[in-house]
Amino acid sequence: MPEIAPFRALRYDTKRFSTDVSKLIAPPYDVLEAADKADLLAKSDKNIVAVDLPHMPPKKAGPDALYVQAADLFNRWKSEGTLVMDETPALYIYHQVYEHGGCSYTRKKFFARMRIEAFGEGTVFPHEQTFGGPKEDRFKLMRATQCQMSPIFGLYNDPENAISKLLDPGSRPPDMTADMQGVDNRLWVLQDPTSIDAVCKAFSGRAVYIADGHHRYGTALNYRDTLLKEKGDLPNDHPARFVLVGLCAMEDPGCIILPTHRTVSGFGYLKVDDILTVLGDGMELCKVDADPADAERLLTPDSPHDVALYVPSGERVFLGTFLRRELLAQLAPDRSDPWRKSDLAYLHRCLIEELITARAMGGAEPTVHYFKITQAALDDARQTGGIAFITKACTMDELRAVSHAGDLMPQKSTFFYPKLATGLVINPLA
Repeated sequence: MPEIAPFRALRYDTKRFSTDVSKLIAPPYDVLEAADKADLLAKSDKNIVAVDLPHMPPKKAGPDALYVQAADLFNRWKSEGTLVMDETPALYIYHQVYEHGGCSYTRKKFFARMRIEAFGEGTVFPHEQTFGGPKEDRFKLMRATQCQMSPIFGLYNDPENAISKLLDPGSRPPDMTADMQGVDNRLWVLQDPTSIDAVCKAFSGRAVYIADGHHRYGTALNYRDTLLKEKGDLPNDHPARFVLVGLCAMEDPGCIILPTHRTVSGFGYLKVDDILTVLGDGMELCKVDADPADAERLLTPDSPHDVALYVPSGERVFLGTFLRRELLAQLAPDRSDPWRKSDLAYLHRCLIEELITARAMGGAEPTVHYFKITQAALDDARQTGGIAFITKACTMDELRAVSHAGDLMPQKSTFFYPKLATGLVINPLA
């Protein structure tokens, strides 16, 4: 079972910078563009992005020299006191207060070290596929700095609310705060050994599902294995045997999953209405009199419909109900039953790959784009002459079932908002 432990984090010196570190933290490296990096550095030349993102674009490995420079800067920050290590091992209570859909939420997590295990060997479960490029970039940075800058985001079951109760900061003011893109980040340092021991014991036996940061987890695994090969062995408590993780209960009302919408375009000589006709073999389409901008709101959790479609010609909106889910047993015999029950599995494997690509287009592949915001998907459909598929959000139960079956969710199935901040706590590996 996953083992968690307290650790002595490297943090920005709040006596030097104040407890508000808004100018010093950053979103995860893999969501940043060059302009975002420039904006962060304009706030402060000591923003964590200066170290965490030495090469652009993100997810692609750069020359070794860039990672050496990042490590030199990082070491300078430590030597001059910009970053200081906590004197006592701690767990770090982390709340994010944010607005979505007109409602206010507080997502409650805590930072800890978690013992690394290979996927499939224990009870740490991935839910999406990883690729080599991002892991190479992260490995070079980890190797050069001997630290883990960005946490992974992990989920665990806590229906009895046992761990959350142990981590309630009460009325105690946060030790660090930061505004990041309109999200209020709050951090409390928990150093009481009795409380830490209670949390670690309560966590024992719980599975962890990686919500975000699969590449970072894979990088930590590669780093551990590399050191094992080089040194022959590592002490059981060596920092490289652990990974920095932000852990959140699946039952936390502030932990929500948002949908990622799709557009499909590039139909060649075919008209959109030809595509709609073919799609009719896989779902019932019901035209509705609605503003396209309201398409997502039509898909309530208890709606009998599975997807909404927007067709720019005539500003048409359809609600779709999947008709032939049993086909996935034939089209994807190697996938698990929970995977075949996923709406997005049906959308991609049956509607896009089988009906549009294979049947309508004779094997020619259309262009598929992904969007977190409904309006962006609608705009793209208008620009490309395609179809926007407005989807429902994946549920926690779906993620858990697919992961437990040893399977991976379809691409872009989950969007966890907000992102965890980078720079609040840094995990030393040496």
